Amino acid sequence: MRRKPVERLVAEGGQGEGGSLRRSLGLWQLTMISIGATLGTGIFVVLGEAVPKAGPAVTLSFVIAGLTALFSALSYAELAGTIPVAGSSYSYAYATMGELIAWICGWCLVLEYGVSVAAVAVGWGEYLNELLDGTIGVTIPDALSAPPGDGGIFNLPALIVVLLAMAFLLGGARESARANTIMVAVKIAALVLFCAIGVQGFRSGNYEHFMPLGMAGVSAAGATLFFSYIGFDAASTAGEEAKNAQRDLPRAIMLSLVIVTALYVLVAAVAVGAKPWQRFGDSEAALAQIMREVTGQSFWGTLLAFCAVIAIASVVLTVLYGQTRILFAMSRDGLVPKVFSRVHPRTGAPRANTVIVSLFCGVLAAAIPLGQLADATSIGTLFAFGLVNIAVVVLRRTRPGMSRTFRVPFSPVLPAVGLGLCVWMMGSLSAVTWVVFGVWMAVGLVVYFLYGHRRSRLAEPAPSEK
Repeated sequence: MRRKPVERLVAEGGQGEGGSLRRSLGLWQLTMISIGATLGTGIFVVLGEAVPKAGPAVTLSFVIAGLTALFSALSYAELAGTIPVAGSSYSYAYATMGELIAWICGWCLVLEYGVSVAAVAVGWGEYLNELLDGTIGVTIPDALSAPPGDGGIFNLPALIVVLLAMAFLLGGARESARANTIMVAVKIAALVLFCAIGVQGFRSGNYEHFMPLGMAGVSAAGATLFFSYIGFDAASTAGEEAKNAQRDLPRAIMLSLVIVTALYVLVAAVAVGAKPWQRFGDSEAALAQIMREVTGQSFWGTLLAFCAVIAIASVVLTVLYGQTRILFAMSRDGLVPKVFSRVHPRTGAPRANTVIVSLFCGVLAAAIPLGQLADATSIGTLFAFGLVNIAVVVLRRTRPGMSRTFRVPFSPVLPAVGLGLCVWMMGSLSAVTWVVFGVWMAVGLVVYFLYGHRRSRLAEPAPSEK
């Protein structure tokens, strides 16, 4: 139950083994990182899996998932401005609820970010095939473009996109942020283009039975679609590389969530209006199919597939970035091996960390189907978000006099609502997902008590106390 003082967390910010992270990111770059990590697979790919669960009411599912994210985002914004460090909710839990809870939160974040990278990479392969088919008339064989259980042997495109993201990240945070900003601009333009064309095929009859599977279907789809919102907290993992973290992190988190939710709801509404909900689920590249069906031409679908390839790649890049920074913070605290906090002196990037995480996520993406990955990511995310809602209330009680650049309004009511929504959406996930989560948590506790608990640096005095 030992807690790490906020002052020590902040004082250690940026420090790694052999070097330090560089503060080079402003509000614009932080917002783009958050949008880049959020806007992608959730609308380009997971939409096709969510529509059969909720029918036309999938638009309501997006709103519910967005509101759940919003309540947690408020808590994230307050804590990010108060404790601007790389560990995100792991560090917030460490400062408020103790090391064991922090470890559990960090272990959930490993599931959230690591598995999310793999899930997003799987969707990238679907759109890559759409692009290849529309341009040169060939596709990658199922054996090399689908994981076992989905008709394939090894998902090669998923591995390739993770390795490409790794190459960008090895160059440093500033260079990665520049590439991400370009990719975010492309993906927003692609979704606006989809809405402009897709609305031409809008049929009001597709909304006649708005909630065919009832509120249970809306809830189940919302839990799956929550996967689409996990990226907004990626900005908080950049706390040690932001120029003015206390001012810019809360703004970036809230601004990105508003932009992403508006785009999600608009695209989902157009998509269901242009295609009967019963016909979703036959492809993970649903938006490209709708473009082709509405226009009767392959060009527009191919163009959207091209934009989706770039868009989804930016999600892989930014979520992979977040995963490496979470492990960086955990390593600095001694809870995972030192190799994860080793910083390259020239680039200011944790190179070994990046390579290890990328290879792990790449192999995971190549071997496991998307649906299982998306649900596993959602439950890990919801658990971590629930802890953040608790942490913001605990810090208000234990450190009421701390300087805060953003404050959650009506606390503790809104954090309590955020926690309740997270628990409700976790309850909507399948029994199989809960079993996977339980096994993951059990493994995490074993790792903590065999390694992290014994090697934790918190038992050592801070440098200033020696």
